[in-house]
Amino acid sequence: MSPGSALPAAAAIARAPAFRLHNRVVPVLFAAGAAALLCGGFVALAPNRLVSGRPIGLFAAADWRISGAIAVLGLAVLATAFAPPGRTLHRAAAFLSSLLVLLTLEAAGQAASSLGAGAPALARISLGAGFWVLLGAAALAIIDALQRAGAGPGERLAVAAALAAAILAIAQAGLLDALSLAREFHTRQHLFAAALVRHIVLVAAAVGPAVLIGLPLALAAVRRPGWQGPLFAVLNLLQTIPSIALFGLLIVPLSALAAAFPGLAALGIGGIGPAPAIIALVLYALLPVVRNSVAGIAGVDPAVVDAARGMGMTRRELLWRVELPLALPLLLAGLRIVMVQAIGLAVVAALIGAGGLGIFVFEGLGQYAADLVLLGALPAILLALAADFLLQSLAALAARR
Repeated sequence: MSPGSALPAAAAIARAPAFRLHNRVVPVLFAAGAAALLCGGFVALAPNRLVSGRPIGLFAAADWRISGAIAVLGLAVLATAFAPPGRTLHRAAAFLSSLLVLLTLEAAGQAASSLGAGAPALARISLGAGFWVLLGAAALAIIDALQRAGAGPGERLAVAAALAAAILAIAQAGLLDALSLAREFHTRQHLFAAALVRHIVLVAAAVGPAVLIGLPLALAAVRRPGWQGPLFAVLNLLQTIPSIALFGLLIVPLSALAAAFPGLAALGIGGIGPAPAIIALVLYALLPVVRNSVAGIAGVDPAVVDAARGMGMTRRELLWRVELPLALPLLLAGLRIVMVQAIGLAVVAALIGAGGLGIFVFEGLGQYAADLVLLGALPAILLALAADFLLQSLAALAARR
């Protein structure tokens, strides 16, 4: 480069702005969290569990040191959006956002303890809209930072495990005990454990049979393409039936079976309880299992199939050693949909006596107790997120093979 051409380039660099926005996601999340804290309540103080609380902002409810630390951490995360991108920077942003999540929880617990100290015994301190928006913004910032850093499944799992362990340590230390949600949990602690196990059992009892039924149906549809139209028509029809209606439709035939065959009733099969819930969940799960299995198996490269046949593989060997391994990413994608869908629908199954986390949701709705609703809804959401994360990680590992 000649000296004459270097001078305009140097002048252009000198005129370049000192700061440039490299990440548009973080400023939006920061604006949402700041607006929620300034305009909404961080916690809500109510005279009892049945009355809507009075919203109280973060800076009025929590200690100034904690609220100030939250503000500083938020600004630090925002500053990463203007720095030149790099893996180290993105990992630092994920670390700062994780600290923001933990500090937000600690601030909520500290605010509840401070407000509850001078309140009547029946008073309840609930989490406000500002808390949820700030917590959600910080969690999304973690996900965004890990994606930009190109974190693999192992690193993401390590971050999630460390964050979960830290949150559990905060809860075990009693820092959240003054919150109404924690008080609802302590009141129903033994019932909660049984409901959580029952919920997981319902999901497992539905997903397992759905895979065992759906995979042979998908194989039959791949081998005989003419079957795909009627098969998917039936499965799509099942998806259009509302869950409550399907539960109701199963009550009459299952009750008749239990009356005709007392042995079935002794096994717990009847018009209400887990039996109709599991059957309905299996029916809902069949469409994603079959559709993704058909797409995965039919999408295997024909040249690979011809090569395997040329090596003398039988149809069974071709299926287990070639087609299913190559279709595994799509099979896991279908299983992700099934798991998340089943976890959500199992909440509704509590209406027909199936148990699970839905008992808290509907009990809370009947009592107009929002924190009791959250006691059932939040674990269901966390279960769905955990299942989605684990299966997504397995699908990513399978795609790399």
